[in-house]
Amino acid sequence: MSEHYDVIVIGAGPAGYEAAIRCAQLGLNTACIEKDKGKDGEPTLGGTCLNWGCIPSKALLDASHKYVEASQHFAEIGINAPDVSVDVPKMIERKDEVVKGLTGGIKGLFTGNGVTPLYGTGKLLANRQVSFTPHDGAEQILQAEHVILAAGSVPVAIPPAPLDGDRIVDSTGALDFTEVPARLGVIGAGVIGLELGSVWNRLGAEVVVLEALEEFLPMADERIARDAKKILTGQGLDIRLGTRVTGAEVSGDEVVVSYQDKDGDQSLSVDKLIVAVGRRPYTEGLLAPDCGVNLDERGFLYVNDLCQTDAPNVYAVGDVVRGPMLAHKGGEEGVMVAERIAGFKPLVNYDTIPNVIYTHPEIAWVGKTEQQLKADGENYTVGSFPFAASGRALAANDTQGMVKVIADADTDRLLGVHVLGPQASELIAQAVIAMEFDASAEDLGLIMFAHPTLSEAVHEAALGVSGHAIHMINRKKK
Repeated sequence: MSEHYDVIVIGAGPAGYEAAIRCAQLGLNTACIEKDKGKDGEPTLGGTCLNWGCIPSKALLDASHKYVEASQHFAEIGINAPDVSVDVPKMIERKDEVVKGLTGGIKGLFTGNGVTPLYGTGKLLANRQVSFTPHDGAEQILQAEHVILAAGSVPVAIPPAPLDGDRIVDSTGALDFTEVPARLGVIGAGVIGLELGSVWNRLGAEVVVLEALEEFLPMADERIARDAKKILTGQGLDIRLGTRVTGAEVSGDEVVVSYQDKDGDQSLSVDKLIVAVGRRPYTEGLLAPDCGVNLDERGFLYVNDLCQTDAPNVYAVGDVVRGPMLAHKGGEEGVMVAERIAGFKPLVNYDTIPNVIYTHPEIAWVGKTEQQLKADGENYTVGSFPFAASGRALAANDTQGMVKVIADADTDRLLGVHVLGPQASELIAQAVIAMEFDASAEDLGLIMFAHPTLSEAVHEAALGVSGHAIHMINRKKK
């Protein structure tokens, strides 16, 4: 007789653990299977985000930014700190402490909400049976009324640059360097490549970023991307677009990277090489052939807008399904599925998913870019406001970037908001809320914002849509 649950979740990253917790809160007997082990070899919850992605990278980004502030900018505001130095092992130790605290917190949430954690591997069988193999035990067959697949994603590997775990690493390995490499190569100028490149550039590495695409951050607004590239280049990142890596070979204490650009064959010698060309859904060993779940043409689990797979009462959420690979997107899908299982009818608004790149200045956006609207033939208006005109940004000595608001020219409805600047990751939430409630640019302009705040830049950019910004000269509207 197999053990029976109302819901079995496979995967305990943000999509999985949020789904499991919400199911349990709604009175469903819920188990969550997780195969990962932490750096200490012990079972861990939280998935890539908490263990090897969002959280540890932000810990290092924050530490490295504070080092730059202290070593390069404190003197500008009257603080002398002549002996600032970097202790990389201490940074890594603190990063690991943050990770351990948060992953332990998920365990506590499971206990407090009545979720049963199962440490080992899970595979979906036919008729909502799940094969569970503990790390230290024999296979068990579990039965569920509903199954939620939340297996997450893994870094993409490329044949020209095989990982060796020392000189050539993926994003996980780049979070555990024991010292600052003098020369660092990064393959990929996406979110992960820019964030990791920024960490080690700030700490003193000479960083070269090789990107195959001719455009920089094509998913972001063109103006924002152009300004961001200029700023990041000014910080020391050597960003080379239109480069195709053809090989990477470890030779003694260095890595020789071969690549091609418009001028032909090139080579680059570095001490460490990070391969950060993206992530792919993790489906190995997840599905039995007769389980009824299908993959799409890109290797993701096929689901509809409600995250239902082709198998009855089997759902899939997070990085393993279509859409942006973002922890918050997966978490919202997990909660939606849990509530639908319990009989409610929530939906995820895929038009208001915020995107953030945690460089400094940060880059964040929600909704459509100006180039998308042009391609669609939409009639729109734009308002923008530079942080150089923000009293709070000037007081904080952090004035690079801008806020850009795009609205429908006929209805004034917000179509997209794009931020390059300090605390963009926090400011973008205001735009997400506004767009979720179908607000207009005028609505944002009529709201009272506290002064002095960085948020006023959002307010002024919204006023600028109609040419009514107060703290900058408005361009005449056609």
